[in-house]
Amino acid sequence: MDIQEERFRPILITKGRKTGKPHSVWLRAVKYNEKIYFSRHQPDGDWFQNAIANSEVKIQYNNMEFTGNALLVTDEKLNEKISQLKYPGEERANEKRVTIEVTLNDNTK
Repeated sequence: MDIQEERFRPILITKGRKTGKPHSVWLRAVKYNEKIYFSRHQPDGDWFQNAIANSEVKIQYNNMEFTGNALLVTDEKLNEKISQLKYPGEERANEKRVTIEVTLNDNTK
């Protein structure tokens, strides 16, 4: 994985659960234990629902594109850890969030 930063802002590309078309969004991400995490307050965002419906995602960052598979994080301790890493020293680090974990494939394009 060529991503060195613990926190970064890539483009997450999901496949639309209704249209099947690519859906791109800039998000704040966290790299932790060689996986990439994206979180939000509620599971109602299109990108979040798309990733749950179709786990194949792409991440674009620093002129590179990575492919991977998304999975809903059900471990509350891990959710809390990701929030602390995503918002260090901020009050919102203590808010309850929903998170997806992306395991990158070995191939980069």
